[in-house]
Amino acid sequence: MSPDSPVPAVVSANATATTTATTTAKASLSAGLATPSALASTSAPPWRPLGAKPATDVSHAVEQAIQDVRQKIYMRSVTGMFARWRLLFVGFTQLIFYAVPWLTCNGRQAVLFDLGARKFYIFGMVLWPQDVIYLTLLLLISALGLFLFTAIAGRLFCGYACPQTVYTEIFMWIERRTEGDRVARIRLDEAPWSFRKLRVKVSKHALWLVVAGLTGFTFIGYFAPIRELGQALLSFTFGPWQWFWFLFYSFATWGNAGFLREQVCKYMCPYARFQSVMVDPDTLVVTYDTARGEPRGARSRKVDHYAQGLGDCVDCSICVQVCPTGIDIRQGLQYMCIGCGACVDACNQVMEKIAYPQGLIRYTSERGMLEKLSVQQVRKHLLRPRVLIYSALMLVLVSIFVTALATRTTLRVDVIRDRGMLGRAVADGMIENVYRLQMMNASEHSLVLSIGAEGLPGLSVKFADPSVAVLRLKPEENNRNISITDLPQVEIAAASNRVLAVVLRAPRDAAKPGSHPIHFVTTSSAPDGHVSLTVREASSFIMPQ
Repeated sequence: MSPDSPVPAVVSANATATTTATTTAKASLSAGLATPSALASTSAPPWRPLGAKPATDVSHAVEQAIQDVRQKIYMRSVTGMFARWRLLFVGFTQLIFYAVPWLTCNGRQAVLFDLGARKFYIFGMVLWPQDVIYLTLLLLISALGLFLFTAIAGRLFCGYACPQTVYTEIFMWIERRTEGDRVARIRLDEAPWSFRKLRVKVSKHALWLVVAGLTGFTFIGYFAPIRELGQALLSFTFGPWQWFWFLFYSFATWGNAGFLREQVCKYMCPYARFQSVMVDPDTLVVTYDTARGEPRGARSRKVDHYAQGLGDCVDCSICVQVCPTGIDIRQGLQYMCIGCGACVDACNQVMEKIAYPQGLIRYTSERGMLEKLSVQQVRKHLLRPRVLIYSALMLVLVSIFVTALATRTTLRVDVIRDRGMLGRAVADGMIENVYRLQMMNASEHSLVLSIGAEGLPGLSVKFADPSVAVLRLKPEENNRNISITDLPQVEIAAASNRVLAVVLRAPRDAAKPGSHPIHFVTTSSAPDGHVSLTVREASSFIMPQ
């Protein structure tokens, strides 16, 4: 812990303490963390904050809120277990984000969302607009996962994996390396402009723009081949939309992580507003132990602070200085808290220095604080009906998702009748029906399709367009003892579709007049003749009167 510990630059607007329980409930109600029934309570639980004195003048409260928005937060660096976890998640998420577009699979980019061609390539899978069900399942799983983790331990996603948090951590790391820690940054901002200040500020923003530009480039690399994008960027030959999204995402990263920072979490993120409906008394949240810490105050290490009527909190305000949103956790759980645990690390370091037990600020539940439960007892309460229901639903959806992907067919055939001609008589006493076959190859290799039909005696198939190449297996090519077929065959390239007009003919005496059910049988095989898949698609054959 470095010695630069001046008073915090920012304290939450509801940080003015009072000792009445009614005021506490009003402050919680205004923050969205309590119900109106809490106002009727005459005594606050021992874990609750001392409270926040509400402004009697509405205009004064508005002015205070505006001042909080304008006030810059100078976050102090901190080390500890939760800081290491944050760094681990920053590295993990950015490794995935920056590395995945450069991976290849089957000769093409492994993950590519080709919106122009309406195809998504994901590690050998080719998803078409018809596969939107997989996206729906994925979104449902993500939503349930967010609900589950919030019910267990609050805003874990916000504190460790949210892009706003991750890029703010990266930008603040650059800021500390160029401008120094908290006190040095405060002094630099208060100092008049000089060559050194200009050099430091320009260096910081230059590094920020490099990270932001790399982020914007990687982002559009998920929607266009990234290797071609790299050449286009170096030669300044981006298309209009590529320039737009590159600049938009780069400046959004630069602005959000460099300037807005905690304001996104406080005022723009909707998750902060409805998180209170997803937590309950058994949810693990960052909590200040009021019963143990109050009354707070400075003291000498040589005297017994309990004899002086003091709690364990030395009122150093370091927990506020390290908070990325600038709140005072000692005022209780607030919707601005992102659950990053920075205040836990800072308080534990202070407690270790003055030889007090750690855990004055810790992850625990409301029930655990009220009933003074042990860590093991708190964890036992995590397996409650809400968590079990979320887990069961997630297990079901994940099972459906995995099963659907595993059993997904790479060949899709849609049959559409030509409604302009239901059936007509042709030469040799035959009846002819015309169909349109839309064949979709969702694999990463070309397929040879043999098209047949069944359901009526003497039913034959041919392509309506004579220019369509009819492929045959020649005897000298039949080195695998594959039977030679007389069915029409056509080749479809990898990850492509093809629409063909097909004519079915049947003898007039094959069936009575009317509609008769038939099936198109499409057999896919590799160019070497190896049969891999057969698709049957129902249709009907019209016999005229």
